[in-house]
Amino acid sequence: MFRQAKWNEPIILENPDKGFTGLSLDSYSDSTSRAVGEIKIPKGVLRETPPSIPGLPEVEVVRHYTRLSQMSYGVDNGPVPLGSCTMKYNPRIAWEIAFDERIANLHPLQDERTVQGLLEILFELQKWLANITGMDVCTLHPAAGAHGELAGVLTIRRYHEVKGRADLKREIIVPDSAHGTNPASASMAGFVTVTVPTGEDGNIDMEALRAVVGKRTAGLMITNPSTLGLFEERIGDIVKLVHEYDALLYYDGANLNGILGYARPGDMGFDIAHLNLHKTFSSPHGGGGPGAGPVCVKDRVVDETRNIRLSDLLPGYLVVYDEEKGIYRLKHPGPHSVGLIKSFFGNVVPLVWAYVYIASLGPQGLRRVSEHAVLATNYFIKLIEGVRGFEIPYGKGRFRKNEVVLSARPLAEETGVTAMDVAKGLLDAGFYAPTVYFPLIVKEALQVEFTESETIENIERYAERLKEISRVAYENPDEAKKWPINTSVKIIDYVKGDHPRTLAPTWRVYVRKQRGELS
Repeated sequence: MFRQAKWNEPIILENPDKGFTGLSLDSYSDSTSRAVGEIKIPKGVLRETPPSIPGLPEVEVVRHYTRLSQMSYGVDNGPVPLGSCTMKYNPRIAWEIAFDERIANLHPLQDERTVQGLLEILFELQKWLANITGMDVCTLHPAAGAHGELAGVLTIRRYHEVKGRADLKREIIVPDSAHGTNPASASMAGFVTVTVPTGEDGNIDMEALRAVVGKRTAGLMITNPSTLGLFEERIGDIVKLVHEYDALLYYDGANLNGILGYARPGDMGFDIAHLNLHKTFSSPHGGGGPGAGPVCVKDRVVDETRNIRLSDLLPGYLVVYDEEKGIYRLKHPGPHSVGLIKSFFGNVVPLVWAYVYIASLGPQGLRRVSEHAVLATNYFIKLIEGVRGFEIPYGKGRFRKNEVVLSARPLAEETGVTAMDVAKGLLDAGFYAPTVYFPLIVKEALQVEFTESETIENIERYAERLKEISRVAYENPDEAKKWPINTSVKIIDYVKGDHPRTLAPTWRVYVRKQRGELS
């Protein structure tokens, strides 16, 4: 169970001043004997009154922040089966190396000759990612997955600009099961998004695709395996159809974790692929960022007369080895490039993290990652098969890859207990909830992904809790609608929560609400 938050205790700023001093800046001196208290602060920025900070013993301050950390849930506490966001365990060896001060303290304007070791790491990472995806050239420049998406779509636009038909090629095709960032990235790049539906078999509806692919098609964005956790069985036909109109195939790497070592986007026929290093290669995700979203391409010819290739269009810098000087250096792709979409090279820490992860596992290890991830997903499916109130739409009888999307539609229709209630029921038992209500094509969706990190016991416990939720929903749905009761934050008002005036309440208002002093 979640640790019950002790909001009946005063928080640190409400504690009475006990006259303690943890550190006196007036008397502290560093190793050079320069007193910190001698620093002159401009009068114009000085406070008129001292800050209201209570004088507390160090142990109470430590306890306060420790209590806050215990209330926070992450992959270090247990499974985070978000689905498509792929919250896998972040190995501590990668943490230790990526945050080594010899890397963390480097400056982006240093002479390249002083960072040869780091550049060698990035050079090798480029080659490894290109090999893993079956591509030819890879840029590490984009700062996150969605940033990589945008970089990829901008590369598609630049491709058609170089060919002199940007005014004609105005449409990007996106499946209805795609991540919301796909149509958003296409729109930001100036394209019109055309949506194609998913068939009951879980594949793209080929008839619908044939009806929209044409001379205005600039490209197609697709995740494979899809957001449903299904491998697109007709990917060869899709590639052939899109290429007939000289449009480019873009691979969203969100679910690469499900096919590592078994299939490569480049071999499928994709022209461009972006990767989420925080998903597939364990770099910290979300609040543990920053992220990285490398983009790899097949180095196909764009303009033979001017000797322009697809790699010449990539954004940012590439790391190359200068044979003549015997050093690694940064190279801008050139005048036909999309340009810089971020300052300097990119986010180096998650890149080094991914390098350590890949180097630690090797080719066979990466293949086992995929095997274990797929096994975890399908074992979970077997555990919840036949559980009342849940179903798995699309691709009936097909094995899933890295994730599975459950539907709580029967549960909602028969008991009134929704997918959101199910998620809260999981939270109430100390589990982390999966992604809910996505993809949009699945009603009452619960998108679950355990990755290769999770033990059999954790998967079994998760499934048992879902069975318990089902039982409670059918026996006493009113009880299920009260969840969560064991978390620090209880049921919230979604309408008020969505209002901009209530998005960032002060700590004092929040605490008073928790104590029941405010309605």
